[in-house]
Amino acid sequence: MPTLTSPSPRWPLTQHSSRLWLAGFALLLLAGCASQAPMDESGRQAGQWERQQAEVEAFDTWTLVGKAGLRTPEENVSANLDWNQTPHYFRMLISGPFGGGRNVLEGREGRFSLSNSDGRFEAETPEALMEEQLGWSLPVSAMPDWVRGLPDENDNYQLETDEFGFPSHLAQDGWEIDYRDWEQFEGMWLPRRLIMNYDEVRITLVVNQWQASEE
Repeated sequence: MPTLTSPSPRWPLTQHSSRLWLAGFALLLLAGCASQAPMDESGRQAGQWERQQAEVEAFDTWTLVGKAGLRTPEENVSANLDWNQTPHYFRMLISGPFGGGRNVLEGREGRFSLSNSDGRFEAETPEALMEEQLGWSLPVSAMPDWVRGLPDENDNYQLETDEFGFPSHLAQDGWEIDYRDWEQFEGMWLPRRLIMNYDEVRITLVVNQWQASEE
């Protein structure tokens, strides 16, 4: 009479398959993590600045609302800044302590003026105008590029980048600019905080809001 044998238990095969499945899943997770580019706290990733640089250069009509701090051996003050910029015209409203009240600096086609409670004044450059009337000056001619993370192409410069390829330090025309923080605006990464040094003058600019505007 034939002997009946029981089928071999299936659980060892199931356990082995489970181990293989878990190992494969773990490898997929590791592969997924490895394929993701490093990211900082704000969400910046390597390669983003290079891909967007042409777009930032074309972004030449804008409004910036922020705050500027001025520190010298003699004083440490700040002012609010409302700045409208186009390729052919700019208007910078400086109000608060280091503005000495309310000052409106404007420039159009090489003509510059500064208006405040004492009247309206003109000079050949915005820097000379501010120095004459306020006793201090911002690097107005180059700042439209610097505040976007770009060097002024009309002058020699040295540019250093961080681990993500974003500008971290710019040296130009005697100024040293450090980019400390970034924010995303309409798909572009733009500086949110930068520090500009010239000899014993230190200017800290914090951007509270970027706005696109019409020329």
